[in-house]
Amino acid sequence: MAAESDGPGFGGGETRAGPVRPGALPEAWWPLLGRPPLAELLGHPLAGAALTELDRRVPRRIALHSLRTFLLADAFARARGTGYDRVGLLAAAAFHDTGLVGRAPLGPGGFPRRSAELLDRFLAGQRVDDRRRRALTRAVREHMRPFPARDAGPETRLLHFGAWLDVTGRGNRRIPGERRLLTAAAPTDWFALSFSARVAACGLRRVLPAPSAAAR
Repeated sequence: MAAESDGPGFGGGETRAGPVRPGALPEAWWPLLGRPPLAELLGHPLAGAALTELDRRVPRRIALHSLRTFLLADAFARARGTGYDRVGLLAAAAFHDTGLVGRAPLGPGGFPRRSAELLDRFLAGQRVDDRRRRALTRAVREHMRPFPARDAGPETRLLHFGAWLDVTGRGNRRIPGERRLLTAAAPTDWFALSFSARVAACGLRRVLPAPSAAAR
């Protein structure tokens, strides 16, 4: 089953955002935005809105991780012939670490739950239906589990795979060479170590300040 670029509950004219131009996004992203799975989605309004939010909400290193997460998830889906909500997964990847940013206290569920809440608010603003929102927010909420739940849908499994592969290398044999290719195209030196330290330090609070224009 081929991966699809649109999912249920999203139709023309339902979103408040428009397509995004690659030149309007950070130059460090361009090598990843030029890869077909992302390049094919840049004209989609929901994808453009999600990428704009990604640029606004997180620092460059986290943003590059989010883009690599999507591309790794997509490569895995294509290798296995898994059908999934491509635009929705891009939005989930864009938001999956947004809960790390800021310093306000976090409640139960930590930063993944906060990230899921931010994604849900974004999707509601884009007029995405409840069923689709539930699938995508679950993917974000559960992406830090050691393994996906047995009843997890494709978006949850794919986001989990892409995020863990990018940070830890787990799953590399399933799409050999893909992680190395993406990190070479958009490197974030020592990212795995620094990211793991931030997550470990997170506890019940976020550990990154809000991104500034200079940090991008």
